[in-house]
Amino acid sequence: MLKSNHSRQLPLQTVVVSLWLLLAAFAGFSQNANAADTSGKTRYPVVLVHGLAGFDSILVDYFYGVKHELARVGAVDVYTPQLSAVNYSEVRGEQLLDYLEQLQAITGADKFNLIGHSQGGIDSRYVAAVRPDLVASVTSVGSPHFGSKTADVVKGTPFESLALAIGDAIGSFIGALGGDASLEQSTVGAIESLNSDGAERFNQKYPQGLRQGACKEVPLVNVGTWYWPQWEWDYSVNDGQHEVNGVRYYSWSGTYNFVTNSNILDVGDALLGVTTLTFGFEQNDGLVGRCSSHLGKVIRDDYTLNHIDEVNHVFGLGGLFTTDPLPLFREHVRRLKQAGL
Repeated sequence: MLKSNHSRQLPLQTVVVSLWLLLAAFAGFSQNANAADTSGKTRYPVVLVHGLAGFDSILVDYFYGVKHELARVGAVDVYTPQLSAVNYSEVRGEQLLDYLEQLQAITGADKFNLIGHSQGGIDSRYVAAVRPDLVASVTSVGSPHFGSKTADVVKGTPFESLALAIGDAIGSFIGALGGDASLEQSTVGAIESLNSDGAERFNQKYPQGLRQGACKEVPLVNVGTWYWPQWEWDYSVNDGQHEVNGVRYYSWSGTYNFVTNSNILDVGDALLGVTTLTFGFEQNDGLVGRCSSHLGKVIRDDYTLNHIDEVNHVFGLGGLFTTDPLPLFREHVRRLKQAGL
């Protein structure tokens, strides 16, 4: 009696279960691979310092999505202090110093990597100048180290009284919303710190890491050979000292074109479309001129970002040609790790 040559068929249920297990195993492998990425796990904790009119709470994340992005590359020790929404840079700097001393007592960390946006970069400079033992690095993002022309326009004009009234109201509201209504607010202090004259006085006291000399146009240089050229922009022409008193200094910033970089859903673009007019033909991010942003190693000063986009707001909305800011933070913690920070 002949035996049948028909091949055996696997039940459909068995095939489905096998595929499901295979996919689950692949997903688990991918998650483990991501979890194993420690390329941005810095030696010292990262502290994100908010700028003018900023705060961080359960409802609002000033550095929108940045913590999650940093965690993807192993930087999980990331902290966000609450400073006065509006005040002198020295006052905010003292608040930041108090926070770091408390954080040191809690975490046992020797130093911290400070990444400050806007006025937060100036506050960070203050702490690094008066307590360099607490600071491993200072990175400023869109900070007006040489003052803001928008603040220059406000100070000493009919706009100042209106700005003071609005600023004090906003400061009090943000102080309550941010969970620390006890923080002193002073719009006068903010304007005095952020205009060009106030910035010059501050810089005379705390010059660490600043660009020396006039701002230069960024040249295009050949980093390859004559027969195989490789052209790159040399942002180092506007560098300040890279290290002072054991503290490393870095900066990056953006430039803004209202026509090509706006998003109709982003309410911040309308505001910055007005403030950018105070700069005339000078390249700026809407509130800070390109030449005012230089500190330490200038990573780049012309990313396609406005002042609000630099911290991924409003809620991640950007124009068609806007640079994604999240990879900039991710790559920077990798840079800090490679530097042993």
